[in-house]
Amino acid sequence: MTTKPIVRYLDRTTAPHITTLVLIAGIAAMSLNVFLPSLPSMAAYFGVDYAVMQLSLSLYLGATALLQLFVGPISDRFGRRPVMLAAAAIFTFASLGTLIAPNYGVFLACRLIQAVIAAGFVLSRAAVRDMVPQDQAASMIGYVSMGMALVPMIAPMVGGALDEAFGWRASFFMLAVSGAALFWLIWADMGETAKTRATSFTAQFRQYPQLFASQRFWGYCLSAGFASGAFFAYLGGAPYVATTFYAMNAATLGFYFGAPALGYMAGNFISGRYSVRYGINRMIMAGALTSSLGMGLLTLLAMVDLAGPTAFFGLMIFVGIGNGLLTPSANAGMLSVRPELAGSAAGLGGSFMIAVGACLSALAGLLLGPTTGPMPLILLMLLSSLAAIACVFWVKRRERQVGAA
Repeated sequence: MTTKPIVRYLDRTTAPHITTLVLIAGIAAMSLNVFLPSLPSMAAYFGVDYAVMQLSLSLYLGATALLQLFVGPISDRFGRRPVMLAAAAIFTFASLGTLIAPNYGVFLACRLIQAVIAAGFVLSRAAVRDMVPQDQAASMIGYVSMGMALVPMIAPMVGGALDEAFGWRASFFMLAVSGAALFWLIWADMGETAKTRATSFTAQFRQYPQLFASQRFWGYCLSAGFASGAFFAYLGGAPYVATTFYAMNAATLGFYFGAPALGYMAGNFISGRYSVRYGINRMIMAGALTSSLGMGLLTLLAMVDLAGPTAFFGLMIFVGIGNGLLTPSANAGMLSVRPELAGSAAGLGGSFMIAVGACLSALAGLLLGPTTGPMPLILLMLLSSLAAIACVFWVKRRERQVGAA
């Protein structure tokens, strides 16, 4: 028999309401991509190349990856509430800094500081695990994840419309207002959920060498990293492709940009229904094959000069479906390799996935140029998806070896 936590909305003496946790994760997700339709106009404003401007995404992802290694242990030591309050406050001031930045260097510094809001990805889930037993946590985390999937689909549309109406700064003004509102909501509603305090920051990090020695752990990490890397390469390169080769304005780009997120929601739904029946390795393989199929077809269309904007963005839905099928099972695989090290595996695996995404996002910006067309981005996404397939075969081969031993 399980008991529900006491929750009273806007009462900081009780556990946070589920909507508060959804908003914490959602605003963290919005910060990632709301401004992407404005990248070309921002590059023109600051007088830098698109590849340089695109660092505001790839370096942000790198900072997010690094942060995920530390935010869990810090919140174990000091509590979820104070860490999340600090993150929201810093994010708000950093967002204001992007609005008044006199040059690109100052803007990029403020943008990297904004990455602190990624604490919301970790702590929204950690709070759920604090609040309810394991058999109830999956359902609540599902609602939180739904917010994380919906926001990236809607945010570029909003950002594109704001850019068209008010210029690129409007998206960052919205982030600043959202950060301030989130700080108030956390203060008013998020009671402390961590009932115990860790005594050492090093305990979790001492466990990493055991994970490093596991081939299956690396196989799951790499399959998830390459699959999500295809999506992050899209985030880094699609705005340039849309504006340079398809002559899209920011509002139109924002409308098309959410196609992978739509597929991601569908893939998550399928994964939730069938992963138990078919097993995680089959679901990972299905996701990698789906993404590769979409990118393979888009490559063929590009080779015969038929990869127009509808085909380009429409087939990106396959990347979203593939990620939705693959990522939950790959994450489950990471945690199952060493069940006693699940916390360490979650932090290290999440950090690794985003780090791979940051590298591929930066590479997408470097490969594209005024005369390249969209083909470099398409091929990069195809190769990344094919690499995920190879990693699944690696995991299955290693499992056979372990079973035989």
